[in-house]
Amino acid sequence: MGHKTMQAAVVRAFQQPLRIEELPVPVPGRHQILIQTEACGVCHTDLHAADGDWPVKPILPFAPGHEGVGKVVAVGDGVESFKIGDRAGIAWLYSACGECEWCITGWETLCPQAQYGGYSVNGAFAEYVVADARYAAHIPDGLTSVAAAPILCAGVTTYKGLKETETEPGEWVAIVGVGGLGHLAIQYAKAMGFQVIAVDVHDDKLALARELGVSLAINSTKDDPVKIVEREIGGAHGVLITAPSLPAFRQGIAMTRRRGTCVLVGLPPGEFPLPVFDVVLKRITVRGSLVGTRADMHEALALAACRGIAADVETEPLGEINNVFDRLRQGKIHGRVVLDFSHRALELVGCGVGSVGARTR
Repeated sequence: MGHKTMQAAVVRAFQQPLRIEELPVPVPGRHQILIQTEACGVCHTDLHAADGDWPVKPILPFAPGHEGVGKVVAVGDGVESFKIGDRAGIAWLYSACGECEWCITGWETLCPQAQYGGYSVNGAFAEYVVADARYAAHIPDGLTSVAAAPILCAGVTTYKGLKETETEPGEWVAIVGVGGLGHLAIQYAKAMGFQVIAVDVHDDKLALARELGVSLAINSTKDDPVKIVEREIGGAHGVLITAPSLPAFRQGIAMTRRRGTCVLVGLPPGEFPLPVFDVVLKRITVRGSLVGTRADMHEALALAACRGIAADVETEPLGEINNVFDRLRQGKIHGRVVLDFSHRALELVGCGVGSVGARTR
């Protein structure tokens, strides 16, 4: 590997612009791999990290980014699952202890000692990034790096959330919020055999939902989604709430049919009072869902590759990250922005059932 330094977008102070800096290329340690970044998605969590919004804050300075994809260029001791030249992804779940009750039962996302990419360890807003080979994602040949990046967070989060609704093929699932997560959730829900309802407050997002094949698209500022869903199907078997909105949470619970499950993945500020009477009398399950395990990640990537699931993506170079963050703060990004490190035109790679790239614009 020829390069000894790299460019990275670094948070030096919370709520201040990121600085593009020249830093040494990191060296992988035991169980680690070094990835030359080709693409990294920009998630709202990256913005929360850079602004220091959450109670447990990252240690300054750090590089955000937990949707990074690239080629392995060096491996540390003890690495057997990756070799130089493989493509790998760094996700939100950077590593876990492997020994606690959650890790040994396949719930490593709940490990109290978990490390998080671009938060408690440096992430992929950099030309090179170190990942734990035991937790890094293997990227299928059927996905371009730009297409794969959003699957590492938005994709696996919505796929896992849909699994947590326990909806069966042929049953109804309502997706509340058709943003960066929700438009992927619709595609996963369709691929999983569900009938899909989309709820949002923006007509353009609902137009995209219709393009993606939902059976019902409801603008909750113009119509009452609870009444429509009750009238049309008697309530949804599963509800996935991706919108960071307390009114959306209330609507989601109310749309859930008897014995249904409402899953929360959005994180609005403030307390959320549950309608206890409805939850008890309708035997509703309300469940939180946090990203996904390594097994969920493998499934989400494989399904995306072979069923053509792709985020609505626009690409930007690393140097535009502060402008991207400003647009994210203002709610002016539809779908997902991916930082493109390749500076080359995207190439589509086939996976046996057609070529899969990102929906770019």
